Amino acid sequence: MRFFNRIDWLMITSAVLLSLAGLSSMYGFGTGSSFAGRQVVWLTISLILFFVLSGIDFRFLRRTGSVIALYLISLFFLALLFILGSVFQGAQSWFDFGSFSIQPSDPAKFALIVVLAKYFSRRHIEIARIRHLATSGAYMLAMFALLFFQPDFGSAVIILGLWVGMVLIAGIPFRHLLTLAGAGLMVIVLLWTFAFADYQKERILSFIHPLADLQGAGYNAFQSTVAVGSGGILGKGIGYGTQSRLQFLPEHETDFIFAAFSEEWGFIGTLLLLTLFGVLIYRLVENARQGSTNFETLFALGVATLFIVHAIIHVGMNIGLLPVTGVTMPFMSYGGSHLVTEYAMLGIVNAMRMYSRAVHEDERHEMVGVT
Repeated sequence: MRFFNRIDWLMITSAVLLSLAGLSSMYGFGTGSSFAGRQVVWLTISLILFFVLSGIDFRFLRRTGSVIALYLISLFFLALLFILGSVFQGAQSWFDFGSFSIQPSDPAKFALIVVLAKYFSRRHIEIARIRHLATSGAYMLAMFALLFFQPDFGSAVIILGLWVGMVLIAGIPFRHLLTLAGAGLMVIVLLWTFAFADYQKERILSFIHPLADLQGAGYNAFQSTVAVGSGGILGKGIGYGTQSRLQFLPEHETDFIFAAFSEEWGFIGTLLLLTLFGVLIYRLVENARQGSTNFETLFALGVATLFIVHAIIHVGMNIGLLPVTGVTMPFMSYGGSHLVTEYAMLGIVNAMRMYSRAVHEDERHEMVGVT
């Protein structure tokens, strides 16, 4: 009974409701109802994993040896994709086991959170020193490069956004922000000149002028914005979303699940969906405030940052504000790898509540690296 009393029911309930929102759209796809059936299996596995992990003492993650091992294992499997990975939509980013596939980039994001939480928890007071920014950036760049050259541009952008977010949380000075922005601009120019594939350039150009090629690079973005806009205030109802049901909206179960949901549920449903997501982030931040050490605090904030970056990019590309990069919506999109990883991270955050500290009223408005 004590175990269940320590569960953050508001956090897990909001996550489950988000998953059910995604399932409601999958059931309305007609021939795509098989997606919903398989996703129910993945959701069941994810929930079991959440409760199992909630009962484990994860203080061993503070140990340097555990962190290094986790990071190196993640890099190994990302590198192994170049040899044994299966190609899907031009990206060699999956291990295909027949009845199911695994995308190593999802657990790699978890590994990066652990590495950065460990690194900054010992050095957050010295974060103003540029060498710590460079060292943490090196951890990120190793993963970024492996993902980029698969090429899995969406996951690479998520890794970059996660690092930037955690650096900001750790308390980077404003002058370093300017340095970071300048370096980022240089990287973009170099990537555009020497690394971006033609289809990636087309996606960026279609973002700048999406209506220029409706039958080509701008097709996905256009159909997605049509789906979101056609939902109106109350939506068309479950199973009546024409853009997804009639296959006008590609990848409606993954990359464009938000657009499919918005078409069926409308503005009111979308507002409720974003409210649920906000509640989930709120609970992660509250758990971060109660972290027994800086590591637990940074880990919970890192998980929140990952979900926020995912959601911003996913929603942004669904409403035509960002290029289409193949990024899933946390807890909603079809797929086992990301869903299991997301619930696993919630389970670890919940487990850290078991040995959390009481938060004094004077500390409620303080965060790591920010006074």
